[in-house]
Amino acid sequence: MATDVLVTGSHGLIGSALVASLRGDGCRVVRLVRGADDGPDDRPGDTARWDPVAGTIDRAALEGMGAVVHLAGAGIGDKRWTPDRKRLVLESRTRGTALLAETLAALDRKPAVLVSGSAVGYYGNRGDDAVTEDDPPGADFTADVCRRWEAATAPAEDAGIRVARIRTGIVLARHGGVLRRLLRPFRLGLGGRIASGRQYLSWISLSDEVAAICHAIDGTLSGPVNLTAPDPVTNAEFTRTLGRVLSRPTVLPTPLLPLKAIYGAELVQHLLVDGQRVLPARLEASDFTFRHPELTGALQATLHDASVS
Repeated sequence: MATDVLVTGSHGLIGSALVASLRGDGCRVVRLVRGADDGPDDRPGDTARWDPVAGTIDRAALEGMGAVVHLAGAGIGDKRWTPDRKRLVLESRTRGTALLAETLAALDRKPAVLVSGSAVGYYGNRGDDAVTEDDPPGADFTADVCRRWEAATAPAEDAGIRVARIRTGIVLARHGGVLRRLLRPFRLGLGGRIASGRQYLSWISLSDEVAAICHAIDGTLSGPVNLTAPDPVTNAEFTRTLGRVLSRPTVLPTPLLPLKAIYGAELVQHLLVDGQRVLPARLEASDFTFRHPELTGALQATLHDASVS
């Protein structure tokens, strides 16, 4: 494992877990942040500053890092997709990635690897078709965001840095992400399938997500890498499984009108009604071992084991 790792998006669900894991393994982690506050576990020199909007970055702090993990970007499912919000979702990824990649390419002591975030939304709505990293991008908003997000890493790759573009699925964690939003209605017995329930959901446990990123840092993976469990399920299967794990009924379908009223029809359609059946072909070919390869075990561990979530 690289001993010095720089991480963007370190306050997020994945980033905070990754930083804790890397530091637990004895790595020095530098968090590249926009604000002025240091974290409670940060030592002097453990934070560096950047501002992707202004195009500024602490280049000196990047010199000599062994690896860089780039996870920063505005939440794609947090707010209604107004034109301004969609622009922020896109530019928070492309501007930051381009600034980081160009800076890394110009360093005297470049990192060996850049692990850069992306998402399974790259594939668009694919119905029942199983897709791997060899499949082309979709044609909707999220697919375009992911395609341009990944393309922005080109300067680093052109400079000889190994670049792994991680296409992450739904990350299962008790304290954040989609699962946290689902727990209250499901525990009240109000959880149910969304729309037909036939749309596929490609998921991964938080502990496997972090382990896969570390695997990408330490191994030889490059290009697109799907970070999903090998057992994608339909929304109906996910609903039934979560209900069983929580010992709650899942009879009534989730009404879409209130969700559309809050988040807008476009977001609900793309993120909840559409789906992708994504397989982690390159991750499995690299001899990565999943701790939670199937959904029941992943949900049980996530909801009952504090070390997972």
